Amino acid sequence: MRLVDAVYKRIVILAKERTISINALANICGVPRSTIVTMPRSSTVKLSTIYSICDGLNISLQDFFNSEIFKKDNLSD
Repeated sequence: MRLVDAVYKRIVILAKERTISINALANICGVPRSTIVTMPRSSTVKLSTIYSICDGLNISLQDFFNSEIFKKDNLSD
């Protein structure tokens, strides 16, 4: 899976764990909803976007990336 897809998948997982919608997550984090929902069609994602999501969820970047999703064997170019 592409890194940007892994980031999107992680965001969806974190939202589900907190039983909030992507819309609610976007509002909490101050990130436009369109930025989140278009990630799977993008080739990149800004670190500042991930940081804002982490900040809104009160987790660190380390916590965000501490997932099997980001294991090297799961990622492709």
